Amino acid sequence: MKRQEIFTFEDAERIAAPDAFVTMLKPAGSNCNMDCAYCYYLDKAIQYGGKNAVMSDELLETYVRQYIEANRTDVVQFCWHGGEPLLLGKDFYRRAIALQKKYAGDKRIENTIQTNGLLVDEEWCGLFASNGFLVGISLDGPQDIHDAFRRTKGGAPTFEKVMEAVSLFHSEGVEFNTLSVVNSLCEGRGGEIYRFLRDKVRSRYMQFLPAVEHVVDRPDFHRPVIVSPETEGAYLAPWSVSAAGYGKFLCDIFDEWVIRDVGQVFVQMFDASLAQWCGVRPGVCSMCETCGDALVVERNGDVYPCDHFVYPEYLLGNISETSLKEIYASRRRLQFGLDKRNALPSECLNCRFYFACRGECPKHRFAVGTDGGRKNSLCEGLYAYFNHVEPYMEYMKSLLVNRQAPSWVIPFARHKMGIPF
Repeated sequence: MKRQEIFTFEDAERIAAPDAFVTMLKPAGSNCNMDCAYCYYLDKAIQYGGKNAVMSDELLETYVRQYIEANRTDVVQFCWHGGEPLLLGKDFYRRAIALQKKYAGDKRIENTIQTNGLLVDEEWCGLFASNGFLVGISLDGPQDIHDAFRRTKGGAPTFEKVMEAVSLFHSEGVEFNTLSVVNSLCEGRGGEIYRFLRDKVRSRYMQFLPAVEHVVDRPDFHRPVIVSPETEGAYLAPWSVSAAGYGKFLCDIFDEWVIRDVGQVFVQMFDASLAQWCGVRPGVCSMCETCGDALVVERNGDVYPCDHFVYPEYLLGNISETSLKEIYASRRRLQFGLDKRNALPSECLNCRFYFACRGECPKHRFAVGTDGGRKNSLCEGLYAYFNHVEPYMEYMKSLLVNRQAPSWVIPFARHKMGIPF
């Protein structure tokens, strides 16, 4: 289907505004000390010829300088990702911090890092705490769920090691959040997973990412390779969460959260939903009308428009040849972002919850709409979720309009659900 040519006044405003974007840096590439069954990034080793090279110090300095210079903002946030970024070692990040100070000028620098937790020790915690790092730790839920897919390259379980890292974060004063992949084993266990993260892990900031992938079997690779669903021989990966299962998962967690934890526990999906109801830009790219403001920089300097589109056809350039500022300003990057909205089928644009969903992430557009356009394969579940939370979002919106705390929704929710307050 030919995409629509839509360019709005809001699009023009964003282009005219000072450059403000984030990058997800992959200094270790797809190198990792784990072999998670559902990981879409381990397969990038194939794309880069199976080489396990890491970012050089020279290229690190180029990146730090270009990234700080390109952002016309008071605060510049660095996001270190992987693979497993801790494989670079502590001295790599000490050098990175020194370079940030060298080029920061009057800008404030913030750092976030995503880790599987296996290498975390007291020295790492000291580095994180003393430099104000926000650490994201990957933890899918209780042990049976986490260990089902998140194993070492030798096949060993990792749950206990991750929980040791969490314990260190608490004792050493490291600020952290949890990132949990919602897979097929999570269906029907949303409330249980939420309570585990809240009560056992004591996570106060939670992200839940749905796993929906297509794979092919390759005799020259030790695991099914994640590919586009149009690829010959592709089939739905067995770990994929169903649309209905994902919707129920979100609703079950919301029902736990809204009756007691609003203002105390922050779930990214719920925060973004409230932002949509209030007409404020959400803090998650999948729910923005357009995308392309979260670039990925690979360990060799290659730049892509999104973490989920690191494929040769989406390559925007390399920072050794073209500056990040120029790459961000490029027509290709802009068009990629606009296509998030412009490639949607008409039924999505006319949906009563389009303002909240925005078609979600393009990586999940495996289903086909009535007019032949690609639509999100999680549509059924997302619609059920937005329909379920609508009265509570409307109530919290009214609270904010009247300068009252959203947590005041709790008695309203308990009354609506027939729970004594």
